[in-house]
Amino acid sequence: MKLFVLLMGFPGVGKLTIARELSPHFAAKIIDNHWFNNPILRLIDDDGTAPLPSGIWEYTGRVRQAVLDAIVAYGPPSVNFIFTHAGIEGDERSIRTFQQIADAARQCEALLVPVRLLCDEEELARRITTPARRERLKSIDAQASRERSRRAQVFDPQHRFTLNLDVTSKTAEASAAAIRDHVLSVAADDFASLLGNNVAIPL
Repeated sequence: MKLFVLLMGFPGVGKLTIARELSPHFAAKIIDNHWFNNPILRLIDDDGTAPLPSGIWEYTGRVRQAVLDAIVAYGPPSVNFIFTHAGIEGDERSIRTFQQIADAARQCEALLVPVRLLCDEEELARRITTPARRERLKSIDAQASRERSRRAQVFDPQHRFTLNLDVTSKTAEASAAAIRDHVLSVAADDFASLLGNNVAIPL
């Protein structure tokens, strides 16, 4: 069964770090959201704190779609993928991003498992100021992080396999283990559902 895991959470929550811990469990390739963003963000003067031009995300969305189209066209059947996404509830761009990934999963006949990574406001503000983030063109504005935590929620796709995971006091290893267990449980239930519907399973 091909697998797409989508890690969603605010900047600084540890999406990429957790993805790196999780990937060996499923022999998965990591597709980080900054793969799509950085080719465009490197073209503008961005200090990590100033607001970005709103139109910039149209271009990053095109890059994302090109990568997903390539996965659908050329991704080996045995390769799984872990995606990261800083989605915000009620945000139109976040909805489009999820739909792009969900459409690619459907075309690949992959099991899609969304994971909402949740974190305490102050811990998130502490994590976001890590110097290594700036080297990867990531936001480092602690105050903006606090304001985001107070006024917004992590995107909820209303998907039946969604896992809500509080990572405030969890290590990346513990978070990855919890996600692994959830994915295995979901995969077992999904497989049992197919058998219950008398769907032929290739051997």
